[in-house]
Amino acid sequence: MLLSVNIFVSLDGVMQGPGAPGEDRSGGFDRGGWLVPHASAHTNEVVESWFREAGAFLFGRTSFGLLGGYWSKVTGPDDLIATQLNTLPKYVVSSTLTDEEADWSPTTVLRGDLLDEVRRLKELPGKELQVHGSWRLVQTLHRAGLVDVYRLLQYPVVVGTGKSLFPDGSTPATFTTAEEHARVLPGGVVSLTLTPASLGTISAGAYTVDEGRSVTVLG
Repeated sequence: MLLSVNIFVSLDGVMQGPGAPGEDRSGGFDRGGWLVPHASAHTNEVVESWFREAGAFLFGRTSFGLLGGYWSKVTGPDDLIATQLNTLPKYVVSSTLTDEEADWSPTTVLRGDLLDEVRRLKELPGKELQVHGSWRLVQTLHRAGLVDVYRLLQYPVVVGTGKSLFPDGSTPATFTTAEEHARVLPGGVVSLTLTPASLGTISAGAYTVDEGRSVTVLG
């Protein structure tokens, strides 16, 4: 299975609490719900296309609780996202969550070494192993180079504080994207699908003047 990270972010890279004011108040965050005024049929179409690729889900404990508390109550048979989340295998990373507490079936609690567990899951046959939300988990997977695809919906809002997808101190990386995987939706939301190209280093260059002409030098 490919491992994909599927995230809503603001212009300043914040991914915390997009769906409701009280969704995630950790760290004193009080600006939740910033995504909702910009949601549309166009963004819903993109998100549904993400979930069509899912074969299983991987969550941190907090996101598991938040998403499970909401989507387990959505039972309409025509809701693609709810159907995928409620029926496909789910894996939650936690050293304290009991099997009884992990009652959003079918769920398996991963209590061993996280990176070993994820590598094992990626070896299983099937479609994508998808991460949604799960801020701390995403940082760990990024550092280890285990993410195969990043899918982002970037919304035209500056939140100004909160958990960033790539906070200060993140491992440097570069990405590529195919033209058909980058588009601006009506309303200004940007949809991106990014493939990691390098981890640990980034390329650099300079603009210089050569015989009166501005030229680019890559090195």
